Amino acid sequence: MKKLILLFCILLSFLSSCQRKKGESSFLTPTELQSLKLGVMPTLEGIPFYIAQKQGIYDSLKLQLKILPFYSANDRDAAFQAQQVDGIITDYSSAVILQANHHTDLGLIQKNDGYFCFIVSKESGINQLKELKNKNIAVSRNTIIEYATDLLLDKAGIKTTQINKPEIGQIPLRSQMLDFDQLDASFLPDPAATIAMNNGHRSLVSTRELGINFSVTAFSRKALNEKRKEIKLLIIGYNLGVDYMKTHPQKEWEQVLIEIGIPENLTGLIALPAYKKATHPSPETAIKAINWLKAHHRIPETYKGNNLIDTTYSHLGLTTMQ
Repeated sequence: MKKLILLFCILLSFLSSCQRKKGESSFLTPTELQSLKLGVMPTLEGIPFYIAQKQGIYDSLKLQLKILPFYSANDRDAAFQAQQVDGIITDYSSAVILQANHHTDLGLIQKNDGYFCFIVSKESGINQLKELKNKNIAVSRNTIIEYATDLLLDKAGIKTTQINKPEIGQIPLRSQMLDFDQLDASFLPDPAATIAMNNGHRSLVSTRELGINFSVTAFSRKALNEKRKEIKLLIIGYNLGVDYMKTHPQKEWEQVLIEIGIPENLTGLIALPAYKKATHPSPETAIKAINWLKAHHRIPETYKGNNLIDTTYSHLGLTTMQ
């Protein structure tokens, strides 16, 4: 009888252990994880995050990720400052403005892959860069859009005083103004760029051809301190999203492209970036952004950007960042 009781107790213990392990994540239990909110623009840089969410990768990692869309850099940054989102996909110059002028404590954690096309209106008569003089070229102030525009003008030998540079922050509005011949040109991200070209406008050059890659993911210092595990899982999911895109035909995940605003008939025309697994932001590119902003008197000369790039995750053994 004693042997039977002992055997029964062992069996109960085993079943209890199995039941507990069945509900446990291979990473972290849901109660240990906080949710993450990521602010994005309607561009291609965040596609691996969307893919990871759509394919249930973040569910398997037990990470609750909410991706919030914004249509202008100003709206995105205002939400970030108000702590309505934990992180944003942004660019170096925008991040520097937040830190240097608005004293927003943040850190850049990874580079993102993306590009912008310089779209000229079909009614503008512009066929070459030298024909940009006295034209209306819209920009989003202090962002990669204005940086790329200034670089393009410099290469064309045109001074910024020789063009009209209105600030039109909303991407949909810039697109509409091109359609209604209220603008001559502007840098647009995809999918807006491909939609514009489908409407008869032309792309003269892209930021890829200009050697510009300014896109990064930033998180508030508060989130970096309090949500380390969650941000680590976010990056792991990003890398798995990149893997998924490379090992599955686009037909299996093109619904994600449609959901971010690409018309179904244009999904096959979009030139997607060559997505790479997450890598650390570039100090050299950050310096270029800082120097450009200083040259235009947008930030204090004393600003150094010493804490702009966050290296926390290299010390956490995040081997998937390669």
